[in-house]
Amino acid sequence: MNLNGKAAIVTGGGRDIGRACVIRLAEAGAKVAINYHSSSEGADSAVKEIVAAGGQAFAMRGDMTKPADVKAFVERAVAEFGKIDIVMPITGGIVARKTISEMTLDHWQAVMDLNATSAFLLIQAALPHIPEGGAIVNMASQAARDGGGGGAIAYAASKGAVLTMTRGMAKEFGPRIRVNALCPGMIDTDFHNVFTKPEVRTHVAGLTPLKREGSSKDVANLAVYLASDEAAFITGACIDINGGMLFS
Repeated sequence: MNLNGKAAIVTGGGRDIGRACVIRLAEAGAKVAINYHSSSEGADSAVKEIVAAGGQAFAMRGDMTKPADVKAFVERAVAEFGKIDIVMPITGGIVARKTISEMTLDHWQAVMDLNATSAFLLIQAALPHIPEGGAIVNMASQAARDGGGGGAIAYAASKGAVLTMTRGMAKEFGPRIRVNALCPGMIDTDFHNVFTKPEVRTHVAGLTPLKREGSSKDVANLAVYLASDEAAFITGACIDINGGMLFS
């Protein structure tokens, strides 16, 4: 994949899938703007790695649920790169596992904002700066397909919103901009390190035809492919990447 001359912005780019996407974009030749919220070490080290390899990147802290922070991030990317060809809103998370009876409205809203509103705000802010041939790659989840595990209804619903946004945006932005989404299953990330018991992870991995968890790099390879011209006839797609755990 050749992304020479392309400029990309990635939110949640300081760790796990986001950081892997940052590195893979740079390896393909893109300039990369990296947003992070609390993972400064991962974001800063990614910048150092990219610059050492001859690439161009910067990292900037910001809360992507806040319009002012989103605006500042996009404006800096445009100031440094002149345009934004690729948008990857990867900011997201489960916050906590809560059943419906346990859940407060504040929790529901926080999860929705973190996963769906953050993507909307970034795409809206970046849209005027995306030239013809641009690409948006959203990050949904297998939870959007199957409702998620225990206590993940808010998370699953927010990722379902990302799927629906992706399809609607593909129609609204086409043919100038392609919009696709990924639906990762069990991926070896801090998400599961914090919120999923080890025995559950082992069990789920064992049920997949490939008999393993996915890696952040697995997801990044697919995300960058969808952002590239090699995927020029793919838009509105929500692609599963789960080792065969769920076929949709």
